[in-house]
Amino acid sequence: MPVRLDWKKLFLNTSDASGASGSSTASADSSSNRSPRRPPVILLAGVLAMALVVGGVLLVRQHSGADFRLAGASAGGVVNASAVGKGGLEVTAPEGEGLHGAEVTVDGKRVPVTTTGRHLTVGLDGLRDGTHELKVATEGSVLGGSELTRELKVDTTPPKLAVADTEGRSLRGPVTVKGRAQDAAEVTVAGRTARVGKDGAFAVTLPRPPARATAVATDEAGNTAREDAVITVRRPTMRAVHVSGQAWASDQLRKPVLKLLKEHKINAVQLDIKDELGEISYDSKVPLAKKIGAAKGYYDAKKAIKEIHAAGGAVVGRIVAFRDPVLASASWKDGHRDRVVRTPDGGPYGAGSKYGSLSFTNFANKDVRQYHLDLAAEAAKLGFDDILYDYIRRPDGKLSSMSFPGLGKTSPEDSIAGLVARTRAVAREHGAFLGVSVFGVAVTRPKEIAQDIGKFAKQCDYIAPMVYPSHWAEGEYGVSDPNSHPYPITKKSLADFVKKTRHTDAQIVPWLQDFSLGVSYGDAEVAAQIRAAEDDGIHSFLLWNPAVRYHGGALKPMK
Repeated sequence: MPVRLDWKKLFLNTSDASGASGSSTASADSSSNRSPRRPPVILLAGVLAMALVVGGVLLVRQHSGADFRLAGASAGGVVNASAVGKGGLEVTAPEGEGLHGAEVTVDGKRVPVTTTGRHLTVGLDGLRDGTHELKVATEGSVLGGSELTRELKVDTTPPKLAVADTEGRSLRGPVTVKGRAQDAAEVTVAGRTARVGKDGAFAVTLPRPPARATAVATDEAGNTAREDAVITVRRPTMRAVHVSGQAWASDQLRKPVLKLLKEHKINAVQLDIKDELGEISYDSKVPLAKKIGAAKGYYDAKKAIKEIHAAGGAVVGRIVAFRDPVLASASWKDGHRDRVVRTPDGGPYGAGSKYGSLSFTNFANKDVRQYHLDLAAEAAKLGFDDILYDYIRRPDGKLSSMSFPGLGKTSPEDSIAGLVARTRAVAREHGAFLGVSVFGVAVTRPKEIAQDIGKFAKQCDYIAPMVYPSHWAEGEYGVSDPNSHPYPITKKSLADFVKKTRHTDAQIVPWLQDFSLGVSYGDAEVAAQIRAAEDDGIHSFLLWNPAVRYHGGALKPMK
């Protein structure tokens, strides 16, 4: 409350400060038993006036709401959800005033405050939407206290926001995101300001489609609503063959692949970026690749992409991720041992395995993850149409026999899926699709090598299951000898992948076997797998032959 002063000791004369008609200066009270009148305190239009007489002169000290600064409310006195639920309102007193001991009320009820010098924070937790009155009364100097009276309108209701999922035509062209935001003053989508109609409808055209575009609607009070629009750009049908970096440099192996392209039997070439040895087939400029000597320059990336495009094909860049002896060995030697999968006693994992020690890098290490993000970004910028991960997994074996420094409480499945999500954003930014190669057994055994198909399907454009008949054990899916029966094992295994990804936008592009292992494979065996995939509704495929020699007779020209 404003301070009450002992007017007997301070003043002999008083004056009517009300300005009433006919008032005049009062003579001094000659009676020693009569007390002088207190100067009246008058609140006019939010102004507190304190009238004092000193030496027969009328002094008036006024403090209005304008003397105070109020942070946390708009210029119109509107308080939003952020101020109510978090910071509250901050009141700053005029110069020379302190706020210690101030009494603060909202609608006549005292509220909790925190005071520091001239600053006072008013807690507004639980305050309902509507109009309220805030009062801050201070104990000031001998000339009187100050009072702020402010009407506050509490508005914590965000705009109603709805964004439509969108399907784009191309990763390298524009896409328009549409939606409706009722009661919004401003809408942005992926950071771009939208045009908002009177009915709240809005539209934003983005130069390239991200995997997800976040829409943010803000009302006049500053309340916000957020919603993600999923932007789908379906990868066109892919019929591709695998080509290693050294094979592309060979006329004997490259020309038959280009012939298949020109005959329209395939429409894409899977060209290695980084292979199982950890070698990068072109002259990569990624700093870590150059430092560890991984960039070999077997082919000119821009020239190869141009040649394949000219022949009518897309270029799928394969990046073998965590099987990487080059990075593992260099990191161990240089003292960056957390980049490598370790044994529980701290040694390098893999001794005695088919891969050998120092063969697998640690998917949880930030340097290893950034290395692959950098390679994906570089390849997409060079013009690769797709980035296709391989060995995007932990090593085979018991999890208890491995250590992944930096993993913490995150599961291997979540950690690897997280890198896939980040890579997709990088690839999409530069106009490339992202695929993920996985084991055939991963669809039913996601923890066996940390490949969770359900999680991957939400973070990539397509899943590429390796369902080679020669790699299935006898009896899998009820097929006694899978290698000798390519049609049933392919059809039954791929049906599980279709079922697992049914409610996602991920497509299935299987790796099919075009090599002999135990059973001789020719046109008929390759064609049987293609037919099995088609009978599951899958019309895309990638053929694998490590020798890069393919059975063109199994392939029909595309229409």
